[in-house]
Amino acid sequence: MFGVVTVIFFILNKIPGDAAQMMQDQREDSKQLQAIKHKYGFDKPKFTQYLLYLNDLSPISFHSADIKDFTFLKPNKYQAVKLFSIKNTVVVLKYPYLRESYQKNGKAVWSIIKETLPNTAILAITAILIAILIGIFLGILSALYKDTIIDKIISIISTLGMSVPSFFSAILFAWFFGFVLHKFTNLNMSGSLYEVDDFGEGKYIQVKNLILPAIVLGIRPLAVVIQLMRNSLLEVFNQDYIRTARAKGLSNFKIIYKHALKNALNPVVTAISGWFASLLAGAVFVEYIFGWNGLGKEIITALNEKDYPVIIGSSIVIATMFIIINIFVDMIYGWLDPRIRTI
Repeated sequence: MFGVVTVIFFILNKIPGDAAQMMQDQREDSKQLQAIKHKYGFDKPKFTQYLLYLNDLSPISFHSADIKDFTFLKPNKYQAVKLFSIKNTVVVLKYPYLRESYQKNGKAVWSIIKETLPNTAILAITAILIAILIGIFLGILSALYKDTIIDKIISIISTLGMSVPSFFSAILFAWFFGFVLHKFTNLNMSGSLYEVDDFGEGKYIQVKNLILPAIVLGIRPLAVVIQLMRNSLLEVFNQDYIRTARAKGLSNFKIIYKHALKNALNPVVTAISGWFASLLAGAVFVEYIFGWNGLGKEIITALNEKDYPVIIGSSIVIATMFIIINIFVDMIYGWLDPRIRTI
């Protein structure tokens, strides 16, 4: 997490442009510009800005003991509990503070993430489920019919899936299924999970808008799962206990379901865990092209507006989820393979 914050902070500060000027819009007021820079600390050295951001992000942070500086106790920033004082410095315990957006009238970054992350999570979960269900099925089918025409067709499909970039697939799917075949599919080229009612009666869920972006986002992990499942299953098929099961007269279905599948899933689980976390980041362009109101689209907007707190905060959340998913996968390994369980 420390590495993610450090790298992103200094990379963003190397991007040409002035965030303070972006906040000022088209007005040329030098005094107001200086006031903005002072308010957000742009007039301080980059390393000092970095340390101040780490101080906001850290659960244990240091602040001036002067009561005038206790602005962090206001509800619009963050709540803190005083631990102890060291001379003129107060040490407090608080939730990590992701600061405020530069462009959304000072709206808290955490509020923006809470509004957009659920949509991205729904999209990523749907995409990974598509990849898992179809990928495992096609991988098993490819292994059972090794070196046949079925195996070759599946191999071509998986190769194409890995080769085509997600943003190009998104444009292609949106145009073909949302425009050319719209009369048959009734799918839209763009749209989010929630849409506003034409009569002003609030929002409603539009599930069909999830179909195309989920398929596009799931194509690449689907291709990986197919190949991993096929190769892993072929390796398991060569084991002695599989030959024994076949000698007993068990059907292919029972051999795969009761003996081979569980032992062949380890590399698939590894790929799924990595790809699921990657989908959260990879959804950036897919969401933007399909107009899906998620965290990825918010990141693109923040990049265009140089809204650095939103970019860094979103990256921290994605990195945190990546870490949690990897820990969870390590636990699944113990269930799949008792040899790697820890006591």
